[in-house]
Amino acid sequence: MRIKKGDQVIVISGNDKGVRGEVTRVIPNKKQVVISGVNIVKKHQKPQQAGRGRTQGGIIEFEAPIDASNVMVIDPESDEPTRVGIRRVPREDDPGKTRPVRFAKKSGVELD
Repeated sequence: MRIKKGDQVIVISGNDKGVRGEVTRVIPNKKQVVISGVNIVKKHQKPQQAGRGRTQGGIIEFEAPIDASNVMVIDPESDEPTRVGIRRVPREDDPGKTRPVRFAKKSGVELD
């Protein structure tokens, strides 16, 4: 996946279309991301026994994961949604070897 934890993204489809937020968690095997303030859902939680952690019940609100294809990274230079590419650049410690770097396709600015 080309989206990482800490990236600033914008939702491009779904109920929260147009909302910006920061990626708080990435679930690569399901191709999903959790974004702060996006896809807030309510869960009705039953009370648990005292020895098992949570003791109170009630309605809990939390951010549910959304598919990574429904978000785009925000370009740090132009502050607009952009696609993410990967290019190889020489390593600092060994110029003969290269390392992958993510970059914004719209402006060419490195994201890492």
